[in-house]
Amino acid sequence: MDIGNRLRQLRTQAGLSQRELAKRTGVTNGFISQVEKNSVSPSVASLKKILEGIPISLTNFFDNEERQPTQVVFRAEDMPNIGSGPIQYKLVGHSIRERAIGMLHETMPPGSDTGEEMLTHDGEECGVVISGLLELTVGEEISELGPGDGYYFSSQRPHRFRVIGDVPVVLVSANTPATF
Repeated sequence: MDIGNRLRQLRTQAGLSQRELAKRTGVTNGFISQVEKNSVSPSVASLKKILEGIPISLTNFFDNEERQPTQVVFRAEDMPNIGSGPIQYKLVGHSIRERAIGMLHETMPPGSDTGEEMLTHDGEECGVVISGLLELTVGEEISELGPGDGYYFSSQRPHRFRVIGDVPVVLVSANTPATF
């Protein structure tokens, strides 16, 4: 997907200049310009922040009118990677409008981390580790999860994910409402 072109299209449809969108979202208009030119690949958090200024959800951003709304099977090679950097977030059901669930097939290489700053957002999330060792921090609780282990928590609680060891972590996760 051409993220830059899609962002420019939605921004202009909303009647916003790059400067106005930057002002609404707290990022620089230079950054928005770089994203629209595909000079930089924004992180999921940065893209989500920019889209909130339009406003449009990540789900609708990645939605494509030409897709079949009745699609049932989503092949691995066709799922868009909405991650940035080393962490891959492959979105299952990307063509389904008004999804109630955001489902991801995640791959986190050794040493990867969602960041020092704890994440918080509306809804709930859950997942199951397929392979590797994952350190999950929710609030003050830190847990180590291995293959077959799962988690479920309110996403309003501060949380963080970190790979432990030298093996990539693969997990399947879901969140509701669908914020991706």
